[in-house]
Amino acid sequence: MKHILVPTDFSINAWNAFEYARKRFEHVPCRFYVLHVASLADSPITANSLVLAKSENKSAKKDMRTLFERISRLAPNANHKFMALHQYGYFVDMVRKAIDEYNIELLVMGTKGADGIKASVIGSNTGDVIHKVRCDILIVPENAVFEPIREVAFPTDFNTFYTHHILESLSEILATGETKLRVVHVKAHKGQLSVNQEQNRVSLKDYLEELFREVHSFHMVTNTKVSKAIEEFTDLMGIDLVVMVAKNLNFLQQLLFDSSIQKVSFHTEVPLLVLHE
Repeated sequence: MKHILVPTDFSINAWNAFEYARKRFEHVPCRFYVLHVASLADSPITANSLVLAKSENKSAKKDMRTLFERISRLAPNANHKFMALHQYGYFVDMVRKAIDEYNIELLVMGTKGADGIKASVIGSNTGDVIHKVRCDILIVPENAVFEPIREVAFPTDFNTFYTHHILESLSEILATGETKLRVVHVKAHKGQLSVNQEQNRVSLKDYLEELFREVHSFHMVTNTKVSKAIEEFTDLMGIDLVVMVAKNLNFLQQLLFDSSIQKVSFHTEVPLLVLHE
């Protein structure tokens, strides 16, 4: 059974992320842990802090009951089970705790997009989680609607060695035989790959050639702005899912974050799967 953690702030974005994951794994036995964290960062320490915490906790429990009533009205799926989790503390710490305690394999989070991300607690925490939590994370944008995954983009600068977990994750996505993987390398300037980059490229290509010869392709794009290049590639190829490796933080930051403010700004429709080793 797959164990999936879905943090919620009871927003539309959080519900959309939950719904996307539920449909994405419709035919997979899953246990979904729906986590609400009352954040210490949002609660100043005052003489009334205890009262505030109790009030927030009561409100959160009511919201969680309402959420699970909504879940109960969905079409029944014998493959899926759901558990509510309440925590009071720092968001990233509570996510880490849940991952360890419940053997979480995938974290699913919603995000609102570049302009309105700070309106959502979940959206504003997504960047922190990517960098600080070692768990695969599926980021679901506000306008994402689940469709069968036919086209997957795998942006890479070939500086990362592709571990067994990364290759296994790609294989899982391609296992149906109906999904195509587009490996895309974005360069700021024309030029040859380094020795290390070429070795990693050949290693990945050999693996895909052996197991998925007919459903993969390699692409080279030259653009000084990585995020712009990937968005254009995503639109051009009709990409349904973007997959990236978390280890390469420099490349990931270029794609996901504005250099001056830490907010997710990649895309408003295409989900992103970030793989940790």
